[in-house]
Amino acid sequence: MKRIALFLGTVALYGSCLAIEMPQNAKEIGCPNCHAIDHKVVGPAWMDVSKRYRDKRNDPALLDQLVKKVSKGGHGNWGDVPMVANDPVGTKHDKIVELVKFVLALSN
Repeated sequence: MKRIALFLGTVALYGSCLAIEMPQNAKEIGCPNCHAIDHKVVGPAWMDVSKRYRDKRNDPALLDQLVKKVSKGGHGNWGDVPMVANDPVGTKHDKIVELVKFVLALSN
């Protein structure tokens, strides 16, 4: 019985060390309403986004494209559900750039 408890405790500790938490910027903008890091909610999992763009993650044009998509919204890249505009006026630009870089780095 002690072995089982020790094993389960080790698994729980190991699993929590691997967990990646949603950044505070994302929470402030409302990203968790539609996205999670490791599974689809309404929109795609951020890990899936990172994997899709893995080969181009250092391309400044891709960064600009994704920042624009998050800021102004859009549709068609991940199915029929549109991406809601999060900052059409541009007041959160720096936060969104930081978030897009975070997402692209997830599949490192």
